Amino acid sequence: MGKLLKQCVAEALGTFMLCFVGAGAIVSDALFGDIGLLAIALAHGLALAIAVSATMNVSGGHLNPAVTVVMFATGRIRTGHAAAYVGAQMAGAVVAGVAVLMIFQGIPGGADAVAVTGLGTPVPGAGVSAGTALLTELVLTILLVFAIFGTVVDSRAPAIGGFGIGATVAAHILMGGPISGASMNPARTFGPGLVGGVWSAHWVYWVGPIAGALIAGIIYDRLILSKD
Repeated sequence: MGKLLKQCVAEALGTFMLCFVGAGAIVSDALFGDIGLLAIALAHGLALAIAVSATMNVSGGHLNPAVTVVMFATGRIRTGHAAAYVGAQMAGAVVAGVAVLMIFQGIPGGADAVAVTGLGTPVPGAGVSAGTALLTELVLTILLVFAIFGTVVDSRAPAIGGFGIGATVAAHILMGGPISGASMNPARTFGPGLVGGVWSAHWVYWVGPIAGALIAGIIYDRLILSKD
């Protein structure tokens, strides 16, 4: 198996883990109750921490098209590899959406929970405008990518694996989950959205995370990162 293929498999599996656990936790909350925002945030954060730690030595642990875009923009991945990574991430997210749908359709009341939650797809909260959701996704992703560069990319970073990234995502969901869904990841929105047929303000979850990632990544790369 070629190196790029191995990297793409890792990216697909890692993104699958994030989307499967994240979307599944949201549908579980609607179906069984007593889970709540904190548990949903922890589910996303723990899944991402494990997935990043498991894949970072293979593919770099991007697991997010916005992260791949900023790594490309800062010269850390070539064009062809970046495109392959994004394709793998999207495929993993879609398969995760299919898996969540199949599991909950086989549980009494599961179909209703899937419908109510849009298969766990991040969307703007009730009464929240697309502009507000966009700003939320932009700011949250700026902070997420700052954490990624500071805990993984920077050679001076502490050896904590994906823990800092997962913790950041969990904290962000606690703040932004009710506002925008706190996706910060186009694949996290696209996968369950495609399977569940949910496209509410879908552009927000591409523009906000990618723009936020570019802002944070370029600032860190140009102003903070040690050139030694």
